[in-house]
Parts: sequence; C-alpha cells; structure tokens
Amino acid sequence: MTTTVLIVAAGRGARAGGELPKQYQSLGACCVLQTTLEAFAAHPRVQDGVLVLGPDDEELFTAHVTVPSGFTLRLTSGGATRDASVRAGLAALPDSAQRVLIHDAARPLVSAAAVDGVLDALDTHPGAAPALPVIDALWRGERGLVAGTADRTGLWRAQTPQGFHVAPIRAAHAAHSGGAADDVEVARAHGLDVAITAGDEDNLKITHPGDFDRARAILAARAAQQGSSAMDIRCGNGFDVHAFEAGDHVILCGVRIPHDRGLRGHSDADVGMHAVTDAIYGALADGDIGRHFPPSDPQWKGAASHIFLEHAIGRVAARGYRIANADCTLICERPKIGPHAHAMRAELARLMRLDLDRVSVKATTSERLGFTGREEGIAALATVTLVAQ
Repeated sequence: MTTTVLIVAAGRGARAGGELPKQYQSLGACCVLQTTLEAFAAHPRVQDGVLVLGPDDEELFTAHVTVPSGFTLRLTSGGATRDASVRAGLAALPDSAQRVLIHDAARPLVSAAAVDGVLDALDTHPGAAPALPVIDALWRGERGLVAGTADRTGLWRAQTPQGFHVAPIRAAHAAHSGGAADDVEVARAHGLDVAITAGDEDNLKITHPGDFDRARAILAARAAQQGSSAMDIRCGNGFDVHAFEAGDHVILCGVRIPHDRGLRGHSDADVGMHAVTDAIYGALADGDIGRHFPPSDPQWKGAASHIFLEHAIGRVAARGYRIANADCTLICERPKIGPHAHAMRAELARLMRLDLDRVSVKATTSERLGFTGREEGIAALATVTLVAQ
C-alpha cells in the first residue's frame, strides 16, 4: 500500500523563543523542518509527502529548506488551528495515497523503527500511533502545592507520526467539530480503533528553548555511533566552465580579482566555487548545483556562490559526514592565480570550517590549447573527500 507523510508545519511555536518559528530554527547543520523532512524522505516505505505551511511561510521554507533529491513534496497552506491544517493537508494528498502518516514538524528525531511500527499496525487496524507509557508519579497541584495524586495506570504519552487509512481519517476530520488535541482524538470520536505502537524517548517535540540543545546532543550521538560502526569515506569530483564576457573583474573561489573581462553566468559565475560545490554533491550522490538551484529560477540570478557551497556543506552534516579536504584546480591563461591563491584557500577554508592545510587551490594552463588556451573562458576541476563522523 502506498504511504504519504503529511507534515504539519504551520504553527508559530512561540514558547520555543527565537526570531523564527521553531521549525525553521537551526539544529546545527540544518533547521528542524529539514531534519524532519530528511527522516521521512529516507524511509523506504514512504512514497511522497505533503507539507502544510503557514499562509505566509513560503519564503521561509524556500530560504531554509531543500526538498531531498528524488522525493516528491506537495505544499499547501494551513489554517488557524492544528486540525484545520491537517484537514488542508488531507485535501492535498495525492490520489494514489492509501495510508497517511500525520507528523508534527517539531519532532525532527523520529526514527525509522517508530515509523515501521505504525505502518505494521496499519495492516490490521484503521489507525495507529506511537506512545510511551507514563512511568512517573502524577500529582495534582494547586497554588504551587501538591494537592493530591492521580493513578497512572493505562496512561500513555502520545507521539507522532499518527497513521491512518486515508478514507476513514478524512471522514473523521470532516465530521469533527474541531479543537482536538491530536488526530487520534479525531479518529476515536469517529469510532476508529487506534493501535498503540512503540514510541521512542528521542522522538521529542521541540517546545521550549532547551529542547534544541537536547535535540542537537541526540543528533551528535547518532553521528558518533554511525562513525564508530564502520569507516565510511566518500570522494567526489566537480567540473565547471564559464565563458568570458565584458567586465572588469572575476570572482574565483570567493575572491574578487581585477581583470579586463568578467565571467558570464546565471549566478556570480564563480567557476572555482561551483566546482567545489559540485564535488561535495557528487560525494553525497546528491545531484549537482543545477538540481538544487535551477538556473531557470530567477531568484538565483546574480546570486553569490557561497550560498550554493553552504547548502552543500549543510547536506554533508545532515548525512552524518564531515569534509576531510578539498582540492581545486583553476585552468586559465589569465588572470594569474598565484598571487590570489592563499586568499582563495582561506575563503574556502572559512566556509567549509576547515584548517587551511586541508584546502588546496592551484592553477594550470592548457598550453594555449582549447578554449582556455584561446582565453575564451575559465575551467575548474575540484575533488572533495568526506568522512563519516
């Protein structure tokens, strides 16, 4: 059966603090929503996704999130309440969807095992959701004092994703008056049985400022465990070419160099940084710059190439790797690269957060052969090595 994930990301999350809604705040390499999206895109039993955004959040999404390569994601606008946003998401599901996993964007650490548990339970139930049993004593409080205790028998701490067969949960939401705590409440009000599956303590919902630190620590521990289980080294290469046009400077590896011509390109035409960026994408088997930043998209017209490089660096960390070294060769007759090579190395090292001795920038000519020999443009070749953290 086909499964679509419906990620609810329309809320403001004011209790989490910060200038941005919590789903766009950083967990280190990337934001909360990106981490959530990556978890489902990587799951082999999830075919595609629907993302419910705040009505005015499309620019925030574009600035902070990249849809994983090969994963189809539909965007729709949410409502004033969570259940209204879920209804909007259900309406946007593809016709092929038979099961839906409804998940809070603020739970970025959902595990594949938790998703599998819900999907397995849907083979025999109309609904399923992960939860953890309440093991702490429960008190009732009044005016800051303990006023009594409550029986914790049979109590569970609900999590997401909450999974359902599509037709029944659509009917349940259509019949509900609104104001439900979650989709399980909506489903049960419609008479649907919901199975309890195994939750995960790491599947926390980011709610308060301190939750970000906890989530970062969990991600770091996962990366360390992955790195200790096996040595995983990846190597990628990148190649780029830009032709000369009228101008008074070129930008190479982030450094502006005076020249009697410029380089033509949709962005700033930094041929060196483009090659390094594509080498990173290549090592990740993650396409190229054109896939992530299409030249047909006018927003990237004249864009600084460090935007592309920083995005690729973020993808490295999100996949649990670190950059070990980078080597870039610029191929041209002019301008002379030697006087600027150190500055280029320093800028690349700064962006990639590497020691200077792990970044190489060098130049060669083509002995007056070919388009570079005729001074029609500049080519660049780059190699980058990634190591699992």
